[in-house]
Amino acid sequence: MATDPPVTATLLVNCRDRTGLVAALSTFVFSHGGNILDADQHAERDSGEFFMRLEWDLAGFALGRDAIRADIDGLARRFDLHWELTFSDHVPRVVVFATRASHCLYDLLLCQQIGDLGGAIVGVISNHPVLADVCQHFDVPFTVIPVDRNDKRKAEQEQLALLESLETDVVVLARYMQILSPEFVARWPNRIINIHHSFLPAFAGARPYHQAKERGVKVIGATAHYVTAELDQGPIIEQNVRRVSHRDEVEDLMRAGRDLEREVLTRAVRLHLQRRVLVSGNRTIVFG
Repeated sequence: MATDPPVTATLLVNCRDRTGLVAALSTFVFSHGGNILDADQHAERDSGEFFMRLEWDLAGFALGRDAIRADIDGLARRFDLHWELTFSDHVPRVVVFATRASHCLYDLLLCQQIGDLGGAIVGVISNHPVLADVCQHFDVPFTVIPVDRNDKRKAEQEQLALLESLETDVVVLARYMQILSPEFVARWPNRIINIHHSFLPAFAGARPYHQAKERGVKVIGATAHYVTAELDQGPIIEQNVRRVSHRDEVEDLMRAGRDLEREVLTRAVRLHLQRRVLVSGNRTIVFG
């Protein structure tokens, strides 16, 4: 008979590096009867910053959740920590934005179906109806919100209202071919994940794979990042590349690009949902 996985707490911290940090955090868990399941840390010599991910089993832990937060807050004042605390029995609620391309959406939905995503896709929002059958197949609610180029604010207000009603934790742009306003992005700091090809800034605009073929590129790639007000400039979560050659036609490049996009986006979303990504300025620390 299958047993439920243990409920765990995950703490992400960053601060100026100093002696005693790891000991203090480990002692906090140990002194209250906790069993550390995973600990990963990174200190940077140049910047003097310290980063850590600490996960422990809550079975037999002496403190309740409010008390855990209170004690960590005390450590934060002592060491000037920035911290985030999550518990594994909270399943993050994900809403996916898509347009017409289905490959990234399919991969996310399949990952959820086999129980490997780390969250729950509670809805898909699109500005076109073409992906309705995909969502119906996976039994995920699908909503069409058309975007009028002359009144994008109206569509965004509808989207925000739906996101709120779905109690959304994370927004994923699965080849959603619309630019979000700075006001929209500001509502979701480090909680909107986007995917695009890695030709930027060299081959910006339309037909990037045609441009790449003409220039004889030797690698293609994909990048997943958090969305910021500055277009395609947010902190990078995950990337991958694949070698190509003069023998590859535009269609071959596009096919390889789609494979990379879906793989990289799903990996990035999974890393975020597993609380393995810590944002520092305009970059990320990703704990394996």
